[in-house]
Amino acid sequence: MKFYISFFLFWLLSALNVQAQMVTVLDKTTRQPIAFVNLSSPDGGITIPTDTDGKADISAFKPVDKINFSLVGYRNLTLTYPVIESLKFTVALAQSSYSLDEVVISASKFDEKREEVPQQIQVLHTRDLTFISQPTTADVLVQSGNILVQKSQLGGGSPIIRGFEANKVLLVVDGVRMNNAIYRGGHLQNVITLDNAVLDRAEIVFGPGSVVYGSDALGGVMHFYTRSPILASADKNKSMQVNAFSRYATAANEKTIHADVNLGFRKIGLLTSFTFSDFSDLRQGKRHNKFDEPSGLRTFYVQRVNNQDSVFRNPKSNQLRPSGYRQYDLLQKIKYQPNTNTSHLLNIQYSTSSDIPRFDRLTLRRNGLPRFAEWYYGPQERLFGAYTLEKKSTGAFYDNARFIAAYQHLEESRIDRDLNNPLRNNRLEAVGVYSFNSDFEKDTGKNEFRYGVEGVHNTVQSRAYKLNINTGESNPLDTRYPDGGSAMTSVAAYITHAFEASPKLILHDGLRYSQVKLTANFIDKTFFPFPFDEVTQQNVALNGNMGLTFLTGNEWRLVGLVSSGFRAPNVDDLSKVFESVPGTVIVPNPNLKPEYTYNAELTVAKGFNQRVRLEGIGYYTWYRQAITTLPGAFNNETQINYNNQLSQVLTNVNAQKAYLYGFSGSLVADITTAVSITSNLNYTFGRIKTDSTDYPLDHIPPVFGRTAFNIKLKKFQGEFFAQYHGAKALRHYNLLGEDNVAFATATGMPAWYTLNLRTAYQVHQNIQLQAALENILDRHYRVFASSISAPGRNFSLTVRGNF
Repeated sequence: MKFYISFFLFWLLSALNVQAQMVTVLDKTTRQPIAFVNLSSPDGGITIPTDTDGKADISAFKPVDKINFSLVGYRNLTLTYPVIESLKFTVALAQSSYSLDEVVISASKFDEKREEVPQQIQVLHTRDLTFISQPTTADVLVQSGNILVQKSQLGGGSPIIRGFEANKVLLVVDGVRMNNAIYRGGHLQNVITLDNAVLDRAEIVFGPGSVVYGSDALGGVMHFYTRSPILASADKNKSMQVNAFSRYATAANEKTIHADVNLGFRKIGLLTSFTFSDFSDLRQGKRHNKFDEPSGLRTFYVQRVNNQDSVFRNPKSNQLRPSGYRQYDLLQKIKYQPNTNTSHLLNIQYSTSSDIPRFDRLTLRRNGLPRFAEWYYGPQERLFGAYTLEKKSTGAFYDNARFIAAYQHLEESRIDRDLNNPLRNNRLEAVGVYSFNSDFEKDTGKNEFRYGVEGVHNTVQSRAYKLNINTGESNPLDTRYPDGGSAMTSVAAYITHAFEASPKLILHDGLRYSQVKLTANFIDKTFFPFPFDEVTQQNVALNGNMGLTFLTGNEWRLVGLVSSGFRAPNVDDLSKVFESVPGTVIVPNPNLKPEYTYNAELTVAKGFNQRVRLEGIGYYTWYRQAITTLPGAFNNETQINYNNQLSQVLTNVNAQKAYLYGFSGSLVADITTAVSITSNLNYTFGRIKTDSTDYPLDHIPPVFGRTAFNIKLKKFQGEFFAQYHGAKALRHYNLLGEDNVAFATATGMPAWYTLNLRTAYQVHQNIQLQAALENILDRHYRVFASSISAPGRNFSLTVRGNF
């Protein structure tokens, strides 16, 4: 009996002792546990990471004097064992504004230290995405301070990077390119089909990215990574995590709810996510400056009453009616990890919306009356399915490998009807995208090789009809894209290489070969008697880059980079017929060729005591065979009747030469562990070269930026920031392209700035309350090339819970 009692007491004391030696690491501000914090002894002989609950057993550290706590994105902390005991084995880490050791993925598709990568890269982490609490992914990109986003309606957002927009910048989600064969060259709204509530991080790579990503990556790459299932830790059979939030915002009467559930077992993890957003009509700002005429006022709207179109006076002229819509987003991921070297992931995403009013078209007048009674996009649907296999190996050919097979189905439609006309025009597009990627990484010491192959096949089906809303009778209508269907196929292979000549000097280089084929079939020539039945193109491209990163050791960073990009004409460039601006019509040009960019940039960065960092980046881009829109002819006629209006004929052509140059500057400063400042400024200039005076290139934004003051205390985080946008004079507009000069003022686009405040308070370990006041001064403004005004004063309230 004495033996058993003694054994029980020994076991109990040991258990209590072990329990007392478990430390929990929390975020100082959010009070949430932090996974994968590295605990190490001063000599590095003992290292232990925290688990997914932020816990680690520190019994092995008892003989040493100190324990170092470190994790990218947080300030390092060193504590003695007695101090940790006095803190009741709970340690809080303070966030840092930047880290020299931050890891990025998008530059080469595998982990690299950001300091060593020659490209300019900006990362938005989960904590950033959570704190800024924005309604759409387009609005998230605005908060980066380095991307301008154009809008033609509330349900949209077209990012501009270094003067490139729409199909000249590449969207990637979870390793799969989103750009498809009908991504247009004007303004593109597809980024809102990505649910930012389930994003783990977003990486923005500035400048040509064609070596790694192929066609379309002229201005940059926006790579979005959605969250992945989390497996149960080694000491648990299963785990469950639930996150949810609800947000209300006043400017558009936004109501958003989100919930995601993670169920983890030892080898299998499941993640399910759902988000719903409901937006009413947007309210614009009331205060106009002296350069901004009140042209944004919505003085009328059209409603159908008793089977008649009726024009009503809008009693609230700052209420942009109609502009509201709804959106639904679903995600399901299943992860199976049989061992530490192999991982399988099934990734399914679905996004759809209600009809989305095309607000700018609904403001147009003809003969003193509204031109349109209806103009809206039908539900924008995106179905995404991907299987990802990741493997680790110690073989001769790779250390890490990733295989992704994906399918995407997309549907979009455009519906319009003239005032007092019973015929409603319906144009519908369906796109199927099949893709396969295989990427490999091999580290041989001072040399790192990354290489892979990619194949993408697009199919496009286009339908159109006129519907008589009184009788229900349907008649044919000219399609937006070839009625016989189109197909676009690309195959490519690439290799990149990094050579670490020394810890201070790293050389990067890469090469990619791409082949793109496009076929478009024209069957019904009732509306446009084209002199061809089929258009077939096949283009090849060879792209390369070379960068040199010099790290001096005293927080100087010098980088030189030369790179090239290309974009093959797609179905939208080559073969569409559509109304760009009322009174103009773009017709197909089967002789289009690929466009190319050649880029050189220089980066100079300096840090001070790992608390302050200044960075400046200058770049110059030679743009060759640039696809731009110029006056043309159809059957030798420079004007044709289109949509019951005499319209000037335009066509896409390869302009001989164009050029862009610009500058990007940033400041990050941790004044104290609680107070920091961040600031970004961007300038771009672009011109098409002609025999006489160079002509403005479209999509070139004016100078813009963002400056923020941040405070992070225990349980509380606050940010006061200004966003600003310089003026763009009319002489800098491209009158034939997509600058939307019709929506500018008499002098162009006036300069503007907004003052904004957002806060977050951790009410409980599991509950956070967020409040924000945006555009505090209620200024009226429009972002460059936008044809809908920006939100006025906007108060938002978000309640978050995690369990």
